[in-house]
Amino acid sequence: MSGGEGKPPGRALATLRCRLPPRYPRKMSSSQPTGAPASPAIRDRFHSQRTRHFTESVIREMTRLALRHGAVNLAQGFPDFSAPEALKQAAREAITHDFNQYAITWGAKSLRNAIAAKYRHTYGLELDPETEITVCCGSTEGMIDSLTAVTNPGDEVIIFEPFYENYGPDTKLCGAVPRFVRLHPPDWTFDPGELRRAFSLHTKAIILNSPNNPTGKVFSRTELEIIATLCQEFDALAITDEIYEHITYDGARHIPIMTLDGMRERTILVNSMSKTFAVTGWRVGWVLAAPDLSDSIRKVHDFVTVGAAAPLQEASAIALTFGDEYYHQLGEEYTRRRDTILPILQAAGFRCFAPSGAYYVITDISRFGFTNDVTFIRHLIETVGVAAVPGSSFYHDPAHGNQQIRFCFCKKYETLEKAGKKLLQLPRPQ
Repeated sequence: MSGGEGKPPGRALATLRCRLPPRYPRKMSSSQPTGAPASPAIRDRFHSQRTRHFTESVIREMTRLALRHGAVNLAQGFPDFSAPEALKQAAREAITHDFNQYAITWGAKSLRNAIAAKYRHTYGLELDPETEITVCCGSTEGMIDSLTAVTNPGDEVIIFEPFYENYGPDTKLCGAVPRFVRLHPPDWTFDPGELRRAFSLHTKAIILNSPNNPTGKVFSRTELEIIATLCQEFDALAITDEIYEHITYDGARHIPIMTLDGMRERTILVNSMSKTFAVTGWRVGWVLAAPDLSDSIRKVHDFVTVGAAAPLQEASAIALTFGDEYYHQLGEEYTRRRDTILPILQAAGFRCFAPSGAYYVITDISRFGFTNDVTFIRHLIETVGVAAVPGSSFYHDPAHGNQQIRFCFCKKYETLEKAGKKLLQLPRPQ
């Protein structure tokens, strides 16, 4: 990925729109001197077709712009508060006790056992640590490993939108074809008929992110049953991103689709330590799947990263023994943060779609009178001093999100209050 720091601010923000690059001629001119510097047109031959139709991460670009302009970063979803002290101490001790060489490729036995125990206790899922659990470098690697392992070029993958921005590029990097189904505000519901029409004989999988980034939607049992029925009817897999499983509000409850009848063998469940334990930089995640699926996923994982950091795997095994009280307190803390940011945004004039899970808020900006979300974000970062994410980056057609932006609230209370004071500088909504 390009660094971004060298771009002028306006130009950097202008790159947010996904667009097709120009088609350069591929044949070298016979007049080109041997050994002469290649022109941009000739260099085009070194850029793969599979990377042409998406840009670098808009979310990570927003963090770089926030740093450049000294803005409060409510864009990228990483906490600015400390991880649990017991977890950090476990990592220090693991390094001291020389867990510093390769772990088993598909994960340290201590961590795989801890993952199995956690899912047995929380969801009643029985998983074999030896054949059904693969530890990887975060859920990001887990998703691309899973898609690479089960799709062939031309297969179709269904994605709910707005979607976490990695899913589209992940699908295209595998040569698969994304099919999008809309989630509709304010409750981010989907039309079962539209979902059925998205399935076909070419459908290999559906990606399900619940609790959802960016909407905060928590899929209900009824909705999951609709999805499960279609997966079974069309012989498709559910690839689930459940990284926000313990961050839910107002009585919403996360239900892994893997626990539904008929879905145990056709679900690939991806998760990680990042959000639950405030260690987004550790990059320790896992993939749960039936043995035949895990076998394929492990092959991809082995040749992509070999393995996750060994000492952090040992520390993660300790964290997964924390018990129910930890998760209860986590939910309470994030409920307070959500209930802090919503009035702040509303006071600044935003129309908020209150989340039922995760730690993001999608807002409607149409009342502010800006042309689109990118123009608004430029003003927000450069003039107001707060960074958020343009809504268009979460849709395959940017026009669908050009009056939305996403804020994250996994921040210290003082960070949220500081952002609130700055947001009051915005022009009053029309």
